[in-house]
Amino acid sequence: MTTVPYALTARHKGFNRAEIVDRNFTEFVELWQGEVHAPGGDHAPVLPGSALDAQGFRELLESQLVSRHLDLMARVLRVHNKVFYTIGSSGHEGNAMVARLTRHTDPAFLHYRSGGFMAERFRKLPGMDPVMDSALSFAASSEDPASGGRHKVWGSKPLWVLPQTSTIASHLPKALGTAIAIEQARRIGHTLPIPDDSIAICSFGDASSNHATAQTAFNAAAWTAYQKLPAPVLYVCEDNGIGISVKTPSGWVANNFRHRADLDYFFADGLDLAGGYAQVQAAVAHCRMTRRPTFLHLATTRVMGHAGTDFEIEWRSVEELFAVEASDPLLRSAEIALSSGLYTKASLLALYEATRRRCFEAAEEADRRPRLATLAQVMKPLAPYTPAAVKAEAERANYQDRRLAAFGGEDKLPEALPPRHLAIQIGQALHDIMAKYPESLLFGEDVAQKGGVYTVTKGLHKAFKGSRVFNTLLDETIILGLAQGYANMGMLPIPEIQYLAYFHNACDQIRGEAASLQFFSNDQYRNPIVMRVASLGYQKGFGGHFHNDNSIAALRDIPGLVVGCPSRGDDAANMLRTLTALAKVDGRVCAYLEPIALYMTKDLYEAGDGQWQFAYPAPGEAMPLGEGRVYHDDANDLVVFTFGNGVPMALRAARTIEAELGWQVRVVDLRWLAPLNDAFIAAQAKSAQRIIVLDEGRRSAGVGEGIITAIVEAGLGATPLQRVVGADTYTPLASAALLVLPGEADVVAAARKLA
Repeated sequence: MTTVPYALTARHKGFNRAEIVDRNFTEFVELWQGEVHAPGGDHAPVLPGSALDAQGFRELLESQLVSRHLDLMARVLRVHNKVFYTIGSSGHEGNAMVARLTRHTDPAFLHYRSGGFMAERFRKLPGMDPVMDSALSFAASSEDPASGGRHKVWGSKPLWVLPQTSTIASHLPKALGTAIAIEQARRIGHTLPIPDDSIAICSFGDASSNHATAQTAFNAAAWTAYQKLPAPVLYVCEDNGIGISVKTPSGWVANNFRHRADLDYFFADGLDLAGGYAQVQAAVAHCRMTRRPTFLHLATTRVMGHAGTDFEIEWRSVEELFAVEASDPLLRSAEIALSSGLYTKASLLALYEATRRRCFEAAEEADRRPRLATLAQVMKPLAPYTPAAVKAEAERANYQDRRLAAFGGEDKLPEALPPRHLAIQIGQALHDIMAKYPESLLFGEDVAQKGGVYTVTKGLHKAFKGSRVFNTLLDETIILGLAQGYANMGMLPIPEIQYLAYFHNACDQIRGEAASLQFFSNDQYRNPIVMRVASLGYQKGFGGHFHNDNSIAALRDIPGLVVGCPSRGDDAANMLRTLTALAKVDGRVCAYLEPIALYMTKDLYEAGDGQWQFAYPAPGEAMPLGEGRVYHDDANDLVVFTFGNGVPMALRAARTIEAELGWQVRVVDLRWLAPLNDAFIAAQAKSAQRIIVLDEGRRSAGVGEGIITAIVEAGLGATPLQRVVGADTYTPLASAALLVLPGEADVVAAARKLA
């Protein structure tokens, strides 16, 4: 790394650090006395021995200056409420080299110090303006082309920079997933929206590299490469030596990553354009050519603090700040500019000030542009829903030839078979979905040859082969990261999470990443995903909390997520058709909760009655989003609202209640748990003389609370009501589980209280 000896900061103790960094550049140029080399042509090395030519240096310098002056502008205008974000890129401007040496069709997942990268990538397409686009984002204008004013994010649809708010490594799994998807497309015959030899780029800080989510992404990348499977992801660790105020031990990143098998390490000096360019070039070329996961360790620094609110002078010594500011990469770029003869002092300072004016003028103009003014505007891209188009897609059945191939002939089509239980019907529906959508992929732990822990996916691997149905490593975070990557590349991922309790290990991949993409990209990017999860309680002979998790609050709390939970086989097939249509048509992220205890259930009232087996619905049928199922719809004495395992439970309890109390009991299966259909709930409650809310989840934050809220807000709060619900505890093993979960006797007891 080239260090520029410089101590002018000592004169400026009275200024804030942004002012000091700004003055340092000007004074460095004014006082520079170095030797000038005779300038060559545009394609000559900028300095002797450098891999960077003069034209490339000029453009990279301009990108660095744009990034720097956007930071300086933000610090000044934030106090006037014209800008609403001050986490800057100062010291990281060398990441512009990565942008220059990659293509605009290489999907990029960037952390927040990527101003230099973005300014340089804007060069890839004519007519684009990095300054105005960035200014609109800083100003939270509704005209911001990245997020529509919802957040300051680095993003661009035409430049394949997917907007995100990832700050602590949560974007690394989906970057790997995208890289793997690029290669997977070839194996399944899917046409990519980008060139076949594209790579995925992912940047993050040295502190973030320690995060569990980062480590799982690195491990999965190496796991993939170890098996000789392509994974062309370029992980760019921008090492500035500090995470907010916590220092990274000197040499830690290099020692931690330099010798990892199957994660190929490169180092580049991001503080020196002339010196670091060749190493960045080598890393990019290696990743593209070998299709292996590549770790680019880019040396950077952090000047002007973590953000505008970070007053480093309060916790860092002046001497340390001077040393950091002296390593400013713009000082080294100024030295190159002057010593190469490409700029005079006057012309370099003129460029510096012209860039400042350009950034401030853009910011002032952005401040005059409209901002989001209504709740409807804010929420518009969060959860798009076009009912007619979704219905048409869910009911589309023009794939008969592929169905026949998948099921093995006309006589083996599931609608021609006798009624079956839930597990078989879900498996049949998955065969149908995969035949309908050649771009669909099903994956997770044990789903392939074994057919899943409960044999739900049995036969799929044989029917659709390992390129479309495959096992993953045991890591829910990576399973959901892969799903996002496949979705980014236009495929339809159907990941399986083996148990609901395991989802919580990886919740942020849905909450913070997949479900937020439409919102933060203003619906320019979508994550069509149908996540299958074996769920809920009452599993016999095998259980405990991790296999009988009845908590779905974490799912229902995710903005925009669709959550469906069937209780019977025909509903399961029809719901799955609608979920995949929601994903395909509206780009929705969906969770499909499969009640484990009902997988093999055949009987309803007595052993051998077969009343919980149902005929398979032929293609052409589907279940509209929000539509419930009502049993005994003319019964008004008591209405039981429930879902999942609660449905057959309520039907059995209803027999006892009718015999004991003489009431006619209506059972309402909600089926859709997010969003709850408040209008449907109110309509069913309106004619009820009494209500029971049967929620197999926990008392706190369960579905039942939402049902009761819908009833009360509809003005029906005077109707006598009882809630039958699980306890606020983890589920114990064996028969003790039934002490914490609601049962039929509890429903009957609640009815007696209402009598």
